Amino acid sequence: MVNVVIESSTTVDPDRGSSDPIIAAIDIGTNSIHMVIVRIVTALPAFSIIAREKETVRLGDRDPQTGNLTPEAIARAVGALKRCQEVAKSLNVQQILAVATSAVREAPNGHEFVRSIETELGLAVNIISGQEEARRIYLGVLSGVEFNNIPHLILDIGGGSTELILGDSHEPRTLSSTKIGAVRLTTEFLANNPVSDRALSYLQAYVRGQLERPIDDIKANLQPGEIPKMVGTAGTIETLAAVLNLDKNGQVPDRIHGFKIQLTELRNLINRLRRMTVAERAAIEGISERRAEIIIAGAVILQEAMTMLGMQSLSVCERSLREGVIVDWMLTQGLIEDRLKYQGSIRERSTLKIAGKYGVDIPHSQRVAELALSLFDQTYGQIHTWDKSIRQLLWSAAILHNSGHFVSHDAHHKHSYYLIRYGELLGYTESEIDIIANIARYHRKSPPKKKHQNLQNLTKIHRTIVSELSAILRLAVALDRRRIGAIKDVSLNCDLATRECHLTFFPTDPLDACVLECWSLDYKKPIFETEFDLKLLTTRG
Repeated sequence: MVNVVIESSTTVDPDRGSSDPIIAAIDIGTNSIHMVIVRIVTALPAFSIIAREKETVRLGDRDPQTGNLTPEAIARAVGALKRCQEVAKSLNVQQILAVATSAVREAPNGHEFVRSIETELGLAVNIISGQEEARRIYLGVLSGVEFNNIPHLILDIGGGSTELILGDSHEPRTLSSTKIGAVRLTTEFLANNPVSDRALSYLQAYVRGQLERPIDDIKANLQPGEIPKMVGTAGTIETLAAVLNLDKNGQVPDRIHGFKIQLTELRNLINRLRRMTVAERAAIEGISERRAEIIIAGAVILQEAMTMLGMQSLSVCERSLREGVIVDWMLTQGLIEDRLKYQGSIRERSTLKIAGKYGVDIPHSQRVAELALSLFDQTYGQIHTWDKSIRQLLWSAAILHNSGHFVSHDAHHKHSYYLIRYGELLGYTESEIDIIANIARYHRKSPPKKKHQNLQNLTKIHRTIVSELSAILRLAVALDRRRIGAIKDVSLNCDLATRECHLTFFPTDPLDACVLECWSLDYKKPIFETEFDLKLLTTRG
């Protein structure tokens, strides 16, 4: 029997009559589902928090045989999300941004769970990668902590994963996500309470082994003489800070943002807590019953990270992933132009970084991307109505469509799919990365087919996006067949009455007949014609 723990808090909204948008961000984690509701203050730009909601649902209690999310955990999550929607509606929320992390992205039925949420509740949930989770945590901390250009180590201990970030308010120097979390490690290593010396030692050794690589990466990215500060976020760290900072009356402080955790005090607390039963821990002010079950594993992660990094203390930040989701939304809306401005181009920079990693012919890919976007823009409202966010997916796919050559020329379109799909593109959700990978996958050879395994996790609308944009990408690839920029511009106009589409291309060199490009267009256009039910007619301008 699982007891569901619900916590909520609402502050008075002084700008209730304001026209500024009210946005909610939901974090579907391994241990809990959190929601924050904010009013976006567009004039600053900034946001003010109106309400917070938290419900412990333990999605991480997965089937030990299959790794699937269990029906019981799914039911708890659906109930919690429905209640979040009700709260959001009562506070006039205009948009809900929901992301799912470790438990959902690792579960074999994670995508099925997300689809069921959309069907049952009408709530779109985006699964994000570990690195993308770390990036958004960084954005959330930046919104609540002044870095003053000093490097900061950010540690976020979740139920299923731990994120470590090094940044100084500019570009993050390192982003890592490691599969150690309070729920995961409790399940795997701490079956008995109190915790024995042997079990504790084994857990500590395991955590050190898992943290070694990301911490080595952090140390390699610190400049000689730099002395970083450390910031901790999320439930485990907030609980530990609350217990270590009980006031003289034994009460938990109302707010723990900025409170300190000293390594020596943390070690003493771990030794004290691990000799207790779960019930005894839960009796301590500041530790809930559900947190009492997993607090030892989370505290050990914190202790080992601080020890390995040589940090004697850290400050608590109450902002994390949820607030980072809000900041990321503000960036995509063009509302932020301050110290976070660089983040606005994260998608472009991440795409180009991966292109460089796999030796992509950048000038060729950029020409293909320009041609693809031109075709996309000219046919908007005629044969498609996809918005700017979908346009950017096409751009990334065009830049990376030939990345599979890094593996082999043969079937390179299939290799491109895998390199993109598992290449940790930042700024995109898992479903968006899947769409990009599939658009690139179908720039040549067979068109998308339902039987293809790589399409199985896509929703019907996402499959439509892949089919239509890959057809457009095929034409763009044909237009730069010789990879010399032979065609400088195109004009495309569709007559829906006659079901004809007229494409006029303009050579860079007026004397160039562009014979190979014309042949390639004729070869590739049938899939475009079938997809849009149009006859494509090409002429030289």
